[in-house]
Amino acid sequence: MNSSKPADLRFSFAGFAERGGRTGEHKDGWGIAFHTRRGCRLYTEERATIESPLAERIKRRRIKASNVVAHIRKATQGRVALENSHPFTRELWGRTGTPSPGPSRTTAT
Repeated sequence: MNSSKPADLRFSFAGFAERGGRTGEHKDGWGIAFHTRRGCRLYTEERATIESPLAERIKRRRIKASNVVAHIRKATQGRVALENSHPFTRELWGRTGTPSPGPSRTTAT
């Protein structure tokens, strides 16, 4: 989700969470990353969102963000485990972070 102004995640996340085992077969882990004024947050879990107390807490919290990356996993390779849940962090130039959209770039021809 991308928004020009911070948007409340509750509505979108509630629909997203249903796909994690209730209305979809993607139940082998999930994760969400977002950036707020307080910094970047990343939450991942190896269980289905419909079974997750963490997902329930996120559905109830008033979180506002402009950029959100979320993923529900259906394991086709690798075991069901926290380290296989997305989004994930990467280390680049000694800094750890979650991939996020950068400024758009236009190439002149």
